[in-house]
Amino acid sequence: MNKKYIIAAAFLILGAVNQSCSSDFIDVSPTEAIPESNLEVYNNNEGATSFVTSIYAKFLDWDMSTFAWIGVTSIVSDDADKGSSPGDTGSDKDILDALNFTPSTPSFKELFTSNYQGINRANQALKYLPLLDKADPELRKRLAGEAKFLRAFMYFTLVRSFGGVPLVDHVPVSGVEEDRRMTLTRKTKEEIYAFIEKDLKDAIESLPDKSAYTGNNIGRASVGAAHALLAKVYLYQKKWQLAADECNKVTGYSLTPVFQDIYKVSGENNAESVFEINGSGGTAGRAIQQYSQVQGARGTTGWGWGFATPTQGLYDAFTAEGDTQRRDATIIHRDMTLYDGYYVGPFVENKFYNYKAYSSDYRSTGSTDVNIRYLRYAEVLLMKAEALNELGQTAAAIPLLNQVRQRAQIAPTSAVTQSEVRTAIWKERRLELAFEHDRWFDLVRTGQAQAAMAADGGKVFKVGKHELFPLPQDFIMEAGGLSQQNPGY
Repeated sequence: MNKKYIIAAAFLILGAVNQSCSSDFIDVSPTEAIPESNLEVYNNNEGATSFVTSIYAKFLDWDMSTFAWIGVTSIVSDDADKGSSPGDTGSDKDILDALNFTPSTPSFKELFTSNYQGINRANQALKYLPLLDKADPELRKRLAGEAKFLRAFMYFTLVRSFGGVPLVDHVPVSGVEEDRRMTLTRKTKEEIYAFIEKDLKDAIESLPDKSAYTGNNIGRASVGAAHALLAKVYLYQKKWQLAADECNKVTGYSLTPVFQDIYKVSGENNAESVFEINGSGGTAGRAIQQYSQVQGARGTTGWGWGFATPTQGLYDAFTAEGDTQRRDATIIHRDMTLYDGYYVGPFVENKFYNYKAYSSDYRSTGSTDVNIRYLRYAEVLLMKAEALNELGQTAAAIPLLNQVRQRAQIAPTSAVTQSEVRTAIWKERRLELAFEHDRWFDLVRTGQAQAAMAADGGKVFKVGKHELFPLPQDFIMEAGGLSQQNPGY
C-alpha cells in the first residue's frame, strides 16, 4: 500500500499501542492496555484500519527487512558474498558468509525479536478489532484476515529459520505466569506449522481478491496471497497434493512479459505480484529503511554500502543456461548502464551488485522506491510444478516450468524424468527468485545445502546443525530451561 499511508497510520496507532520496554526478550506485551475510554478514539473505520496498518509498518524497519534479513537469507547462501570492503564486517556479515555463526551472532537476535514485535502488533489488532463496534463489520472482518495473514507470514519466517519457537497467539497479560511461560517455551515446528495453516485458512475466508484494493489500499494482503503462502507452507512440509491444490486457487495473475520490468517502480503490485512489501513514496530513510542503500554499488560512481554482492557462481549459473535476460536484470556489474540510463563505471569496489534492490530514486534523491517482492505468480507456477512432479505427474509439471523459462527467453527444459525435472525446477527457482530471500531456505529444504556451500568457496555446511539457525543466546538464558538450543550450538 502507499508508503505515506503506512507511516501516518502506524504513528497514529503506535502512540497508544507499541512495543513494550519490559525486560522480556520476546517483547510481546503492550506498553499499556488501551483503556476502554481511549479505545473509543479508534472506534471507527480509520482507527480499525490503523491497528493493522501498524503491522505492515513493522516490515519497513531496519531490524525486520534490512541488514539482518539480508544477511541471514542472501549473504549466508551461495547467491551472495559479504561484499562491501574487506575491512567492513557489517557487524557479523563476514561470520554469516563463512557459516561460522553462533547463538551470539547479532543478526539472529534481530531476526527473532523483530518478527515477534510484528506478531505482537498482529495479536493486538486481533484483540481490539472485535471491540470496535462502530467500524464497518465487513471491514473489520477483512482487517482480521490481513492480521492473520501477516502473523502467519512472520511465523513462517521464524519456523524456517529456527524450527520450533514460542507460540504467542494472544497479547500476554502482565503478571500471569501462564502467559510468561508462553513467551519463553518453544513449541515443535509441527505445532508452529499447524498454527500457520490455521491462520491462513482463516485469512482465506476473510480476504478479498487483489482487484478489490484501490488507491492507498493497493498492496494489502489478498485471498490470492493467502492461498499462495499456504501453498508454500505445504511445500516446505512436503504436503504435495495440498500445495498443488492451493496453487490452483491463485487465479487472476499473469507473468510480466519482460523480467526486468517487475523490479521497476512501474512494476510494483502488477499482474504478477501476489504479495510484496511496499516501500515507495516515502521520505529518505522512512521507506524500507536503507534496503537499497545497504546493497547499492560502493565506490566513486556508487550510491550504497555494497553488501550482499552476487557470487561468481550465481552469475555463471545464469550464463550456463544462456539466461542473459534474467542475469542482466538480477546482477549489476562494472561498466554497465542501468535501465534508467545511469552508468555504473569501472571503479566501483565490487564486481557485482544486487540489481533487484536497485532504487533509481534512492540513487538520485536519497529516497527509496524499491519494494520487496515476496510472492510472485512465477513462484506459484514453480511450486505447482514441483508439487506435481513429486506426485509423479511429471508430464504436467514440465509445461509449468517452461512457462517461466519462456518468459526468460530461454529454451524449454530438456529434462524428462522425475529426477531430471526435480533438479531443473530447483535450478529454475535459483535463477528466477535470486535475492528474493528464499535461496538459503530452498537449499536446506531440498537437501542441496552441503554441496552448494562446498561449491561456494569450500564452505562447510554441517549436516544436523546448519539446517537451523541458533536461537539467540539471550533468549535461551532468559528462558531458564523452558527452551533448549538447537542441536550443534
